[in-house]
Amino acid sequence: MVDATLTMQVQGGFRRKRLVALAVPVLVLGYLAYVFVAFDVAGLAARARMDNAAILLADFWSHKTHVTRDNRSGALTVAIEGEQKGTYPAGMLPDWVQVAGDVTRIDLGGGNRVTYDAQGARYDVPGYGTIDIRPQGGKLVLTAPEPLPDWINASDTRVSVTTDAGRFAYTRSKVETFRYEPGWELFFFTLDSPFYGKSLPDLVALAFGPRIDPARANIVFMAQEFWGNKMWHHGDVAWAIFETILMAGLGTFSAGIIALPLAFAAASNFSPFRAVRFAMRRLFDFVRGVDGLIWTIILSRAFGPGPLTGALAILITDTGSFGKTFSEALENIDEKQVEGIRSTGASGLQRARFGVIPQVTPVLLSQVLYYLESNTRSATVIGAIVGGGIGLLLTQAIITQKDWEEVAYYMVLIVLMVMAMDSLSGWLRRKLIKGE
Repeated sequence: MVDATLTMQVQGGFRRKRLVALAVPVLVLGYLAYVFVAFDVAGLAARARMDNAAILLADFWSHKTHVTRDNRSGALTVAIEGEQKGTYPAGMLPDWVQVAGDVTRIDLGGGNRVTYDAQGARYDVPGYGTIDIRPQGGKLVLTAPEPLPDWINASDTRVSVTTDAGRFAYTRSKVETFRYEPGWELFFFTLDSPFYGKSLPDLVALAFGPRIDPARANIVFMAQEFWGNKMWHHGDVAWAIFETILMAGLGTFSAGIIALPLAFAAASNFSPFRAVRFAMRRLFDFVRGVDGLIWTIILSRAFGPGPLTGALAILITDTGSFGKTFSEALENIDEKQVEGIRSTGASGLQRARFGVIPQVTPVLLSQVLYYLESNTRSATVIGAIVGGGIGLLLTQAIITQKDWEEVAYYMVLIVLMVMAMDSLSGWLRRKLIKGE
C-alpha cells in the first residue's frame, strides 16, 4: 500500500513537471502572438521604406557632391554635401564636371550623364534612354520613354530621378544633381587648405619641407588645419568627448563619496536607530527609482542646460544605487576584524577606518568602476537633453538629416570612448583591487 502511494506521488510529480514544461513555451508563444498583434508588426513591415534605409546606409559611409544651377541667374555651384564650407572655389572643379559656356556636363559613371544647357537639362540613363526636361509657360515639360519607371517622380513643378549612380532634381528655380562617392570627404583638410588633395607621401614630404607659412612649420600647419577643420570640427568634437567623460566621472565619483557615509546610516550593524535606517533606505529607493533621464529633465528646468546638470542627474541616481549596495556590503562584513581593532582601544572612527573600510573597499571600487563604464554611455543620452558633450552633436546631426556620415563619425567615437573607458576601468580594477 505504501509502495502504491509512493508510486502515485512520483507519477503525479512527473505529470506536473510535464505540464509545466509544456505550459512555459505555450505562454511564451501566446505572449509573442499578443505582441505581434498589439504592436502591429505586420503593419510596421508593410510601412517600411527599404529604399530610404538603403539611402541612409549609403550616407553613413559615403558623401555626395551637389552640382546646382540657379535657373534664374544661371550661376553654377559645386559643393560637397551642399555646404558653403565645402563649395569648390572659382576655377576649381572635380574632374567629372565639365563647364563650357552655359553648358555643364556631369559624368555620374557607368554611362550615366547629366547635361545642363540653356533650354533645360537632360539625363542619359543607360538601358532606359534620355530624360529631357524643358520649362515652358511656367511648367516643366518632361520627355522620356513611356511608361515612366517608379524611380522617376514627375509633376508640373518638379521632376526627380533616383538611380544607382546618383540623384537628379529639377524645379523651376534650380536644377541639382547629386553624385555619391565613398569615403568621408574633407575629413582631414578642406578645399581651401594648401594640403587638400595631397597624397600621403606628398604630405610626409611637405611636413618637413620648405615652409608654406613662414610663421610656422608645415607639420604644425597641418595639425592646425586638421584640428580646425571647418567641415568636421575635430577640435569641437574632441572637447565634446571630454565633456561627456567629465560628466560621467564627476557624477559617478561624487555619488560614491556622498553615498558612503549615508550607507553607514542605513546599515543595521552601524546605525542603532531603526527610524534612521528606514529613512535612509527609502531615500535610496526614491532617488534610484526615478530614472536618470527624468532627473535630467527636472534638473535642466531648474538649473538650465549644461554638462554640470547632467553630472548632477547621474550623481542623484547613482547615490541611491551606491547607498543600497554599500549598506548591504557593510552589513556583511566580518565582525571579528572589527572586534580585534576594538580590543586595542581604537575609537569608532579608527574601527571604521582599519576594520571596516578594508573589507568593503573591493566591493565599493568594483561598483564605482562598473557604474563609471555604464555612465559613460548614459552621459551621451543625457548630454543630448541638457545640451552638452558628444550627445548634443549627435542629436544635432540626426535632426538635420543632412550629413549622416557625421552621425556615423560620432557613433564610432562613442563606441571607441566606451571601449577606452572599459579598458581603463579594467586596468584600475586590477591595480586597486587585485594589486596586479
